[in-house]
Amino acid sequence: MGLKIGGKVEKVNGKELSYGDFVEKYLARNQPVILTGLTEDWRACKDWVSDDGKPNLRFFSTHFGGSRVQVADCGTREFTDQKRIAMSVSEFVDRWLKLWSSDNVGADGISLLYLKDWHFVKEYPEYVAYRTPIFFLDDWLNLYLDKYRMHDNPDSYQDRDEVSCSDYRFVYMGAKGTWTPLHADVFRSYSWSANICGRKHWYFLSPDQHHLVHDRYMKSSVYDISEDVCKMKYPGFEKAIWWECKQERNEIIFVPSGWYHQVHNLWDLLLREYHEAKGYIEDIKDICDDFEGLCQRNLAANAGMDFRDFFVFMIRFAVANLLLLYQLTSDKRNINWNLSEIARHLLFNLKSIQCIALKMKSVAAWENRGINLMEIIVDHSFVEFCNVLGRTCNMTYNHSEKSFNPSQNLLEQEQLNLVDLFDSHICNPDKLVTFLDGALELVGNMS
Repeated sequence: MGLKIGGKVEKVNGKELSYGDFVEKYLARNQPVILTGLTEDWRACKDWVSDDGKPNLRFFSTHFGGSRVQVADCGTREFTDQKRIAMSVSEFVDRWLKLWSSDNVGADGISLLYLKDWHFVKEYPEYVAYRTPIFFLDDWLNLYLDKYRMHDNPDSYQDRDEVSCSDYRFVYMGAKGTWTPLHADVFRSYSWSANICGRKHWYFLSPDQHHLVHDRYMKSSVYDISEDVCKMKYPGFEKAIWWECKQERNEIIFVPSGWYHQVHNLWDLLLREYHEAKGYIEDIKDICDDFEGLCQRNLAANAGMDFRDFFVFMIRFAVANLLLLYQLTSDKRNINWNLSEIARHLLFNLKSIQCIALKMKSVAAWENRGINLMEIIVDHSFVEFCNVLGRTCNMTYNHSEKSFNPSQNLLEQEQLNLVDLFDSHICNPDKLVTFLDGALELVGNMS
């Protein structure tokens, strides 16, 4: 393959690592790490592996065989990805078993098949396959999607197939030799991957070198780094310096970019997708009655959300973080609230959202894309959302403070004394920045 390997991914005992150390050493620095010792009590590690150490395929076929899944044919390229085939889990298992009994992959029409993006947790909520490590609990996308749909257009794919578009907790299954083309994770966010059985070989490229695997126009990237890469099309590829590691059974790998960049990366990606969607149809702008609306619909089709979806996502998180912080600061029992790790965490979230709102102001297409704040806080789903976010904060920091449990009454204006802040409609990033300025000032005055 001839890759330049410049670093090895560190391996650390997760039981001996605090959340603060994880943030400082890996999350904030945006570096991958392998964590051990965290899967011992997982149900998946018992049910999904046979006594001989091989995957217990019959267990999947027996208990989950009727599920419809997407399977990648590793030997067939389709545009920038591998060809996808829809089949049942039972059919996938039968093909895998047939592969095991064959001496030559590819003989008799047998292809290497890789089951990908199976929304197992959403499909089988009662089967608790694993427990999310504390390092990865603060997961905005999945916390949000557990309570809300990202894009609520009745014509969208999400409404027609709720399971396939409702979270980002996936199960992957593949025989030896299966692989994934070079890619960055969904929305360029961080991810984590636990290896229940077998071994995985990883190659990483730091974000500051991503341009080296793209063409001159940053439109296409290298598909397979194990093949001979065209120097004419990808002139910088040979300069790339890779990190490498082998992930063993029961090990968890943290895949950057990292929490501190997740929301930033999501907006940056959405903005790029918007400009691309707009550019494709620029020639019909003068004859289109609602050109911006068409751009937003195309954006939602390509990225899974449009500007309003992302904006409402940000507003709900802003309000939830503010309410939890307000509860913490207004509780007289928390005399040293300003020293609390949770308070610092919530403040950081609010300031991060404010930074994103400032970046969003540069885009003109924001008219009537917001939401009324009172509509948010009187919604029962939002109360549940706040509770989950509060419990997540407590679990993340293993905190001894009383768990956040904001009741419907607590969220009423007169008890919060937030009338001026909440009596508004946030329709654009300017309004969101103003709201957050007031919120941060209010909380700051209580310290």
